Amino acid sequence: MAVNSDVYFVDGVRTPFGRAGEKGMYWNTRADDLIVKAMIGLMERNPGVPGERIDDVAIAATTQQGDQGLTLGRSAAILAGLPLSVPGFAIDRMCAGAMTSVTTLAGSIGIGMYDLAIAGGVEHMGRHPLGIGADPNPRFLTERLVSADALNMGVTAERIHDRFPHLTKERADRFGMLSQHKVQAAYDAGLIQPDLVPVAIKDADGAWGLATEDEGRRPETTMEGLAALKTPFRPHGRVTAGTSSPLTDGATVSLLAGGAAAKELGLEPKMKLVSFAFAGVQPEIMGIGPVPSTEKALKKAGLTIDDIGLFELNEAFAIQVLSLLDHFGVADDDPRVNPWGGAIAVGHPLAASGVRLMIQLAAQFKTRPDVRYGLTAMCVGLGQGGSVIWENPYFDGKKRK
Repeated sequence: MAVNSDVYFVDGVRTPFGRAGEKGMYWNTRADDLIVKAMIGLMERNPGVPGERIDDVAIAATTQQGDQGLTLGRSAAILAGLPLSVPGFAIDRMCAGAMTSVTTLAGSIGIGMYDLAIAGGVEHMGRHPLGIGADPNPRFLTERLVSADALNMGVTAERIHDRFPHLTKERADRFGMLSQHKVQAAYDAGLIQPDLVPVAIKDADGAWGLATEDEGRRPETTMEGLAALKTPFRPHGRVTAGTSSPLTDGATVSLLAGGAAAKELGLEPKMKLVSFAFAGVQPEIMGIGPVPSTEKALKKAGLTIDDIGLFELNEAFAIQVLSLLDHFGVADDDPRVNPWGGAIAVGHPLAASGVRLMIQLAAQFKTRPDVRYGLTAMCVGLGQGGSVIWENPYFDGKKRK
């Protein structure tokens, strides 16, 4: 087993994302069944990978209780039919759970301890709203370590508007509208559907159906409609439902491999890991977290922001993405940024979202041999950011008009 192996993103799939709550399509579906369905779909798409060769399974969830508890990586591996010899574990880094699943297992592959691994995340926000059942230590408030509303993500988004007044509500509204339009255009072109694993669902009357598309899309969104929305996090505020990711249920999963294993099994990796980094910021303005994590990841890779040809940034809130773009001097509507839209339209099932970013970046890489490097980045509750830089194996060095 080679030490210091290259790490490859071989493949990734996800369930369609559903609206959280009683009216959402997954209300009668268990969280663990969502991740199991995604894992089965992943293995079916990669028949050349023997199940017994998987060295570990890491599955993230933010609220690890009920049907999202019980050491998810291990329980999901058993339920998905992997051999009992395959171990697994659970991860929690709130919104960056799946991203951390990938980077954690990538580290094990990179130092030669693992050959193949499965990394992903699931969040059933209908069954498990953010923070439910949590008992924050009273020292957070008594010692003023964290603001009382630091876990109200909408309030943290309003604070970014406060800090950067030139990032106006109108700019955020336009970003939110374009996200909806770009996702629908990607759907119309058949770009997103190939990586979705259909899920059998049951409605309130017991009738069965099939979830095949993301449920929360609003392609009819207009600037006029967004301007009229309420600002639920602050009177006369700037953050609305139209510039926020909706509460969402869904699961994502990926297959990672070291260089020797990929060659041995004849796998065709979709991306190569270049660098990753996580960083901490004040919890009250958690949305700026990807700025320092991206700076760290770029430094580790010996790259600059100008080397990044595609950005997949998690749209927890429009203002959060705008603050990163503004910091690095990237235009709001730069075509490199979220070309197929993002979480404002498809949803943000917390711990699952990191791998959704990777799935979309990988699909875009194949169609963009002129692009060498891409970035997946996201903000994280309690004041963190996560960033992963990837290299395109299809890069041919030719610039295109």
